Amino acid sequence: MIRLGLRLTLSGGREAAARLAVIVAAVALGVGLLLSILAAINATATQNSRNAWLNTGSGTRTASQSATKADTDPLWWLLRADHFDGKTIGRVDVAATGPSSPVPPGLSRLPGPGEFYASPALDKLLHSAPAAELADRYPGHQVGTVGNAGLPGPDSLIVVIGHRPDQLAKQHDATQVTTITTATPSSCNGTNCTVRAGIDNRGIKLILSVAGTALIFPVLILIGTATRLAATRREQRFAAMRLVGATPRQISMLSAVESTLAALVGTAVGFGLFYVFRMQLALVNLTSTPYFAGDLTLRTGDILLVCVAVPVGAAITARIALRRVQVSPLGVTRRVTPRPPRVYRVIPLAAGIAELSYTIGRVPRSTNGQIWVFVPGILLVLTGLVIAGPWLTMAGARLLARQTSRPALLVAGRRLADDPKAGFRAVSGLVLALCVTSAAVGIIGSLNAERSIPQASRAVAGALDANYTEGFNRATGRQIGSVPPLSKAALGDLNSVPGVKGVLMIHTNPLGTTDPTIHARQGVGTPPVASLASCTELAKMPANSACASGAQAASVPQNYGSFGTYYWMHWPSAWPAADISPQRLARLPVQEIVVATDGSTSAIERARTILAKTYPDRDVPWTVREDHAQSGAQLAGYQQLANVVILVSFPIAGCSLAVSVAGGLRDRKRPFSLLRLTGTQLGVLRRIVLLESAVPLLVVAVVAIGMGFLTAQLFVQAQFRYSIQAPGIQYYAIVLTGLVASLGVIASTMPLLRRITGPETARNE
Repeated sequence: MIRLGLRLTLSGGREAAARLAVIVAAVALGVGLLLSILAAINATATQNSRNAWLNTGSGTRTASQSATKADTDPLWWLLRADHFDGKTIGRVDVAATGPSSPVPPGLSRLPGPGEFYASPALDKLLHSAPAAELADRYPGHQVGTVGNAGLPGPDSLIVVIGHRPDQLAKQHDATQVTTITTATPSSCNGTNCTVRAGIDNRGIKLILSVAGTALIFPVLILIGTATRLAATRREQRFAAMRLVGATPRQISMLSAVESTLAALVGTAVGFGLFYVFRMQLALVNLTSTPYFAGDLTLRTGDILLVCVAVPVGAAITARIALRRVQVSPLGVTRRVTPRPPRVYRVIPLAAGIAELSYTIGRVPRSTNGQIWVFVPGILLVLTGLVIAGPWLTMAGARLLARQTSRPALLVAGRRLADDPKAGFRAVSGLVLALCVTSAAVGIIGSLNAERSIPQASRAVAGALDANYTEGFNRATGRQIGSVPPLSKAALGDLNSVPGVKGVLMIHTNPLGTTDPTIHARQGVGTPPVASLASCTELAKMPANSACASGAQAASVPQNYGSFGTYYWMHWPSAWPAADISPQRLARLPVQEIVVATDGSTSAIERARTILAKTYPDRDVPWTVREDHAQSGAQLAGYQQLANVVILVSFPIAGCSLAVSVAGGLRDRKRPFSLLRLTGTQLGVLRRIVLLESAVPLLVVAVVAIGMGFLTAQLFVQAQFRYSIQAPGIQYYAIVLTGLVASLGVIASTMPLLRRITGPETARNE
């Protein structure tokens, strides 16, 4: 029977060849997507392991690294973040105490005093940018480049600077280490270590898994739809075989041969697609840096999983799609109306919403716990839409049939009411795409709204904020740490930079006035002490710059440089006056320096370099825009992944719709031919076909969009305590374009209707 099945598949004419090609293409697409997701998960883990050495000295150590070797000379170590044009530069200052001090990966040796290594991407920046904007920050000269073993990604910006031990020992955050850690950031449990570089790739694994599920659903629907092509003719063929003695098992074997062959060929093509597009996949910036192409590898277990699971899954999908062929020899001619779907089909959808609702206020702290909480709920919602779709289609079709007397509406409504499963099957891929799109837009939109810069002017976003404190004393309400005020020379250098609008020094507060933006409740903690600032300097700031009338100095909040750009900050209309003379204020130590710029790269980087050279033992300042970008770096990666899901799922769903409509026309060409012979106009038939796809699409699309936004609301409320925001015009454009394109796909099959409904088709065979 296998040989006969292969012969029928390969020698069945253009119809069989087209069906086989569509199934192969669908399987290949699914395999390529699945391989890409598995490779991205592996690459993220590899990339994260290259971040491990940057966390040296922060407690991220394994048990084997805890023991200090007697013959190892300690290494002074200090990791800081630098910035250039919105990009983060990892700066590592080291000082060897002897010849056996440990050497970080990617370096041939430790840099000596006055020497530094730069990553290849940073090396290009050092040679392309003016020295006053970047190179002047790093003392000494470059002696080499950091190798790939020490780089998370090809565009990583890292510099390793050598110092004398006595010089680096004076810096408050420097520490001595005897080993370079190899423990990944994901191994940090939050109690015995601090992750300063890299991310927890378990979260990325969760997001990629959910995204992969969202993409595989439409692919499986496309496979099932393609398998149903010419189902009526194949049923007649199989029924004829049953009449001559074929058993149900043999018929099952014949129907499974085609799908299995297509799955095997599609799997091979999918592997080819993955390797062809692997370079493009490496450019996806999911973890704030692209992947090395060599990191996008597949493990043996991954290859075996795909090679076995995909053909088996495709065969099962095809078996379900062709379950109607398992009829008696006369079953094809005995057409009966299928049982209508029952209301219990909405139970899985309701269960998914209930599960997500239950998580509000009960979200586990661990990543694995969150996986088991959110993933089942999201999958239940997607599966529930597919299960509930036929019932929703039937309800909409019955309403349509009762409310109209037009022939096209009446025929379309009655047919959909009689067989809503077939009507919904054609649009199920698009319904899932709309649900996924709505959920992605709702989640990303709410996060962007809560974490974005409300005052998004160029001047506010481009203001440099240098915070020189080292902590906060809860007992006294004061910040710890300060630096001397800017010298006249340094202040003159800053003011002379083209594009610098003003310089504000935030001083310590001997008066003890409290932060004017925070009102502590009675008996709850000590209110934080305010910082002091000159009203003359405040007047040059781009926002929150007003002092009380006649004041020369004002009480301002600690961390003034954030400019009220986070949603939980509420600023007064004017800062209260502080009873201190300008002369005394100017002599007080400084805890923060804010430089207002016009937002140009040149002004920002020149001012940053001056501050970095003035306070070389302190953290390099960053802009308000960079502060928000840092907190939202992973969010940007999720946004990119959401865009991929949207852009891929809609075309797949469109292909499913085209295949389903075309296949449905071929299966019903005899009834349509009889209608034409009885006088029905071709335009009426076209409207019937259009309505049979448009009605379930529009009816269930409303539910799908609502479920997508509801899922997003429940997720962000449980995970972040946010509320989703109204989508922007881009979302409506995507949905409208998708619906119009879907109707266009249906309309593109209309010429086929004329060709297949001629009088010759109505003859008895």
